[in-house]
Amino acid sequence: MMMMNVEHIVMILVLFGFYVIAKCEVYIVTIEGDPVISYRGGIDGFEATAVESDQKLDVTSDLVMAYSDHLETRHDKLLETLFEDETYTKLYSYKHLINGFAVHLSPEQAETLRRIPGVKSVDRDWKVRKLTTHTPQFLGLPTGVWPTGGGFDRAGENIVIGFVDSGIFPHHPSFQNTKSEPYEPLPRYRGKCEVDPHTKRSFCNGKIVGAQHFAKAATAAGAFNPSIDFASPLDGDGHGSHTAAIAAGNNGIPVRVHGYEYGKASGMAPRARIAVYKSLYRLFGGFVADVVAAIEQAVHDGVDILNLSVGPNSPPATTRTTFLNPFDAVLLSAVRSGVFVAQAAGNGGPFSKTLVSYSPWIVSVAAAVDDRRYKNHLTLGNGKILAGIGMSPATRMNQRYTLVAANDVLLDSSGKASTADCQRPEVLNKNMVKGNILLCGYSFNFVIGTASIAKVSETAKSLGAIGFVLAVENVSPGTKFDPVPSGMPGILITDVSKSMELIDYYNISTSRDWTGRVKSFKALGAIGDGLEPILHKSAPMVALFSARGPNIKDYSFRDADLLKPDILAPGSLIWASWSPNGTDEANYIGEHFAMISGTSMAAPHIAGIAALVKQKHPHWSPAAIKSALMTTSNTLDRAARPILAQQYSGSETMTFVKATPFDYGSGHVNPRAALDPGLIFDAGYEDYLGFLCTTPGLDSHEIRNYTHQPCNYTLGHPYNLNSPSITVSHLVRTQTVTRTVTNVNEEETYKITARMAPTIAIATSPRAMTLKPGASHKFSVTLTVRTVTGTYGFGEVLLKGSRGHKVRIPVVAMGYDR
Repeated sequence: MMMMNVEHIVMILVLFGFYVIAKCEVYIVTIEGDPVISYRGGIDGFEATAVESDQKLDVTSDLVMAYSDHLETRHDKLLETLFEDETYTKLYSYKHLINGFAVHLSPEQAETLRRIPGVKSVDRDWKVRKLTTHTPQFLGLPTGVWPTGGGFDRAGENIVIGFVDSGIFPHHPSFQNTKSEPYEPLPRYRGKCEVDPHTKRSFCNGKIVGAQHFAKAATAAGAFNPSIDFASPLDGDGHGSHTAAIAAGNNGIPVRVHGYEYGKASGMAPRARIAVYKSLYRLFGGFVADVVAAIEQAVHDGVDILNLSVGPNSPPATTRTTFLNPFDAVLLSAVRSGVFVAQAAGNGGPFSKTLVSYSPWIVSVAAAVDDRRYKNHLTLGNGKILAGIGMSPATRMNQRYTLVAANDVLLDSSGKASTADCQRPEVLNKNMVKGNILLCGYSFNFVIGTASIAKVSETAKSLGAIGFVLAVENVSPGTKFDPVPSGMPGILITDVSKSMELIDYYNISTSRDWTGRVKSFKALGAIGDGLEPILHKSAPMVALFSARGPNIKDYSFRDADLLKPDILAPGSLIWASWSPNGTDEANYIGEHFAMISGTSMAAPHIAGIAALVKQKHPHWSPAAIKSALMTTSNTLDRAARPILAQQYSGSETMTFVKATPFDYGSGHVNPRAALDPGLIFDAGYEDYLGFLCTTPGLDSHEIRNYTHQPCNYTLGHPYNLNSPSITVSHLVRTQTVTRTVTNVNEEETYKITARMAPTIAIATSPRAMTLKPGASHKFSVTLTVRTVTGTYGFGEVLLKGSRGHKVRIPVVAMGYDR
């Protein structure tokens, strides 16, 4: 049989017109051979560049640059050998964390690549989406954490947080280099600073140390529009500016919206530096090829912390497991390089298995409602008081104003249904509205984003109204209403029954002629003050939208032996900086601050707090920082009661249930305790590789395709990964799980106790241990099925130290007969 080389195959394919059949798409290709981070030598002329686990990669060394160039040359030669130049476009070469490239070509060309020896994987690119102040005080940072690092003006000093997001608005006061305490140069960080194409000014200023954008995949896919997406790091959305300010925004920045101040904003680590890697865009989100390039660049540049308020729209079609794909593989290499990664858990809650962050090397962050509630009320002329929401000033004290419904003040009565939501001032009679309170209806347009409360306020103001009332007459199950700031008195009545009381009162008080035209408006009302928040003790609470576990190991949704989410942080109604260019939130267009919700807001809280831990313990691994955050977290709220989770009841109205680890992971972050955890559960690259090699359904060839490493190390079971939680998804009879702790404080004796749901027995061994500074010690946890119920049981292991440290890890298991 005649053997054909690559050139013969290409010639035959071109002769048959194979490359002009289908529309081109973006593919992420990995090829044989180690990336820079794991290359241990073996190729003539190129010495080893591999780093040990948690060590920083020196990308400036001659060895690294030479091997990096060698890999890129290999990528180029492979494509040049296979395809004609004009039939493909190489977008990126991935060299440092994974060995491969992103390329725009046809599905047939992709299939050709798959058949070539030495090509490990070919994944069609897939989309990602955004997972869309008071919290420093709520978390105790000003009094409990910042003083330990020299005060807020030193909190996060010289730590670089990278943001893979929608860019930044660099002119915002949250990101300015202060004249009183200017930032010194940071030579160890090697990031680039792009220049604004319009102003010719750099996006960097000392506080912002790096600013780059990645859009080659989005451009190749035809999704990128430079007129609204901006071919620069400029934030055309608002989301990226918001997340950066939560983690590292300057301290004490007044939050002013519509002429009112809602307090002062600060990042978790206000002295940390910001590095921007824009790869998310206004209308379409982003593409994994761009996001992977951004992560590669961030690690190359030397960031310490990486914040990812982003998650996949759907799994890539060729991926069998949640843990192995180009996205998670590049994050594994980032962690190997010593970079701590915080990722939003997802906004698919309150339903189970809605997480979009799966892997053990990532810290997956759930969202909490903190203690602020913005409430308001409408007082009717008949004395009834209707509760609502609205961050607005009150109408004049001791004065009531006439209520006029938008439908009753039309210049032309032909379009009642389309004008009740008060989005078009030109169709309403200014003479009838002026000096009164405008009554509007909450339509479906508000749900889909084509109508906004800001526009209602604008309409009322332009017509000379005193204020406005927006009444919800019917509502889809699960609709979430957030308070919105307004520069004039305004309120949203969210309870349908209260809205009906308002409408009934209005109709009874309003006299009409036989045609239905109003003869006289007699309904009266007064709007309360909604500018000041009410502080609740039932906080924190797991937000309704926050994605829930259990974690899954594959896209058949089979349960994993790994707890997710990892931790809970504030993520509901968070004030932070905004880009005035941003259109992501209709109510904040043109504003410099916005109050929005999502696990996107929770993740940068953890990124910023991790920066504070990193500042105090610069040599700790990402796993050590993760352990410190998780083992010191709280499972009780401010009233010392178990944390609750917002949930749907049978009628799909919101209720509150006792939260479980599937809602909050280990619990709500406690920054002060995380700085001094006593013990840590450490893990490195080899441990994560062992986790993959032990996970059922993953073969060693597939693992090697993504990690470039053989499966020489096994944990016995995935649940033996040394993580600060224990999950056994399929417990048969008795299983023993092992963990190793390392003492990061002075010598201390720890007593070990455990408790578990009645359906499962739990025992620990030993019951006590003494550890010298820096010493490690193993302990085991034995779980035994008592009763098979088909549901998970929850518990915890507590290590209580003689010097006052408390180290707690959650335990989750489901018992089976066999």
